[in-house]
Amino acid sequence: MPPTAGLGLKPQHYDDAVAATVEGLWFEVHPENYMSAGGPRLAALEAVRERRPLSLHGVGLSLAADADPDPEHLAALKRLVDRFAPFVVSEHLAWSTHRGRHQPDLLPFPRTAQALDRVAANIGRMQDALGRRVLIENPSLYLPLTGHDLDEVGFLTALVERTGCGLLVDVNNVFVSASNLGYAAEAYLDALPGEAVGEIHLAGHAPDEGGSALLIDTHGAPVAEPVWALYRRLIGRIGPRPTLIERDDDIPDFATLMAERDRAAAELAALEPSHA
Repeated sequence: MPPTAGLGLKPQHYDDAVAATVEGLWFEVHPENYMSAGGPRLAALEAVRERRPLSLHGVGLSLAADADPDPEHLAALKRLVDRFAPFVVSEHLAWSTHRGRHQPDLLPFPRTAQALDRVAANIGRMQDALGRRVLIENPSLYLPLTGHDLDEVGFLTALVERTGCGLLVDVNNVFVSASNLGYAAEAYLDALPGEAVGEIHLAGHAPDEGGSALLIDTHGAPVAEPVWALYRRLIGRIGPRPTLIERDDDIPDFATLMAERDRAAAELAALEPSHA
């Protein structure tokens, strides 16, 4: 499909999503919310999918864990992929499970050579199980970790080279991590392998409630102007990519989200003809 702008689909917006007539609109969901044999959610997603392209954005495979992905989870994801034929399937560069325990977050890890081997192997297992290329998303980071062999861009680039996966670039995550860890978000984006980027996410953040300078990736606010500026910089270099507006907390009405989505669509449309 040609690069367009989309929205994260929420249950309260199912009817609005089905009724929407805007050209190029698409939707993204977390597959973990739809891994059931039936029910109203799956029926609603079927109705949306009949009219719009769909992307599946996983949050539960824990690709950076020191274990293989859960085979039952992979099998359930495969069933959804076969049923809904999404144009993109993605997951996070993070871990959330350990020895059968599930953590309610996407957690960081030292980017060592050993971790690169493990994550690359798990991406390979995911791609083999699904029979398709997947995209890997950069995380939000809050505190520095020691023991890295590679910076984040180098780690992501190595994953692309080893596995053939693509990248989902969350520009808000880049902004948040750069602010918290003290590096230049612009340099990070400029160093990414542009040809590997298959999707872009835009979301909101907020200062930590404790009053520190820490920024939290909340997905609970409009996209901030510095993030929009970074987005323009990225697509100005690599060209248009499918772009998603994410909102997972303090969710406004559909029209408010569509206004942000339309802004992203206008940024894509405004690119030079050589990038169109």
